[in-house]
Amino acid sequence: MNKTIRHASVFVLALVLALLGRATWVQGYEGKALADDSKNRRKTIAQYAQPLGNIVVAGSPVTGSKRTEGTDLAYKRTYTDGELYAAVTGYSSQAYGATQLEGIYSDVLDGTDDRLKNPVDAVTRKQQEPGTVVTTIDPDVQKAAYEALGSKKGAAVAVDPASGRILAMVSTPSYDPSKVSGTNDGDAWKKLTADEDKPLVNRALRQPLPPGSTFKLVVAAAALEDGLYGSVDTATKSPDPYTLPGTRTVLRNENASAPCENATIRTALRYSCNNVFAKMAADLGQDKVKAMAEKFGFNDAELDVPVRAYASVYPSGMDKAQTALTGIGQFDVTATPLQMAMVSAAIANDGLLAAPHMVQQVVDSDGDALNSYKDGDTERVVSSSTAEQLRSAMVTVVEQGTGSNAAVDGAEVGGKTGTAQHGENNSKTPYAWFTSYAKDPSTGKRVAVAVMIEDSGAARSEVSGNGLAAPVAQKMMEAALK
Repeated sequence: MNKTIRHASVFVLALVLALLGRATWVQGYEGKALADDSKNRRKTIAQYAQPLGNIVVAGSPVTGSKRTEGTDLAYKRTYTDGELYAAVTGYSSQAYGATQLEGIYSDVLDGTDDRLKNPVDAVTRKQQEPGTVVTTIDPDVQKAAYEALGSKKGAAVAVDPASGRILAMVSTPSYDPSKVSGTNDGDAWKKLTADEDKPLVNRALRQPLPPGSTFKLVVAAAALEDGLYGSVDTATKSPDPYTLPGTRTVLRNENASAPCENATIRTALRYSCNNVFAKMAADLGQDKVKAMAEKFGFNDAELDVPVRAYASVYPSGMDKAQTALTGIGQFDVTATPLQMAMVSAAIANDGLLAAPHMVQQVVDSDGDALNSYKDGDTERVVSSSTAEQLRSAMVTVVEQGTGSNAAVDGAEVGGKTGTAQHGENNSKTPYAWFTSYAKDPSTGKRVAVAVMIEDSGAARSEVSGNGLAAPVAQKMMEAALK
């Protein structure tokens, strides 16, 4: 053979082998990554090639699918009562991706999850029937929260204290996910993203704000567990007014005539005495308060329900004056409504905190479980005795104190109001909070609730936890106990 031809043949063979090697590498090792790449149009086509699986509330789907025309995406997502459930479902958009449960379970809902395939289908990459996400949401509680919040900017969460099931999660103002589910919804998307009220933000999970006086429950729990005070009816050592340690700043109470000097924890919760809890936090020290806050769930950067919640924060590295301010839920303390519902849930559940979750099961098209979420996976936060005492004091808040608007006929209701400062030198409208629990003595049924009103449009003088947040909690608890 001619030498030149032989060299050319070897070179061509080397090229062929290189191409075969590269093809094998792509097919064997890079195939899934390329298939899953967000820029791969085939992935989007496959995702919307058939009706999507549903997200279910109390046995009924709150999602659906609609046949499209004039596009290679055969179906698009639709929603039943979209604004009511937006904080739960999120959106699934052909143009803008997916959020909340739609995003977490997108592979199950579009039928591409490998767990939906049998061995033969896994090899042929045949797309299977989609799965279903079964939530823990109670539609009556969800509707009660949504209607009670109305036009207010805020959020509300309800939790079953024993199981950890999230019964309601609402964020307002809300939005209709159907309006951004297609490929030609640019105007609606621009309107939502430009809205100063941020309707796409799930305030229940992802907007931690100063919790104000609702945080006093955490400080009281720390004081009782530490033995700083023997019971909620032991007199504290609390001057009124109280001067922050190492400063000349005097901390006063909202109600100047309230009996806050040396008040018991019960009285201090009833009248929301700032002097008592600021001094209590300073006496305990930041480490003890932080340890108790973390038992309730603060500083947890991996709280998945299964949507990940932003961490509620109890800070470190403070001086004594700053520590005192954390005792009234100020300085750099922040919390989500979910977090404050967890505080009341643990107190209502005899000191045990059940892991919160809003999905019960994820199932395939035959109803077989792909994932199941355990109810009642608990950790002890405080002793049974401390929880009992705090419940008693919270009942006093509702029956004789600042939480009167939360009362539910025939039920045991305990709560704590909060009004958190907002802006430099409290220059902006405060946030109104309420966290509570309710129990039906005849059935034993219980619920824990937290409500945060970021802005109601009310005058500054009219903003209070009892005036704005407690009525929302009352409607939710009433619905949950039915």
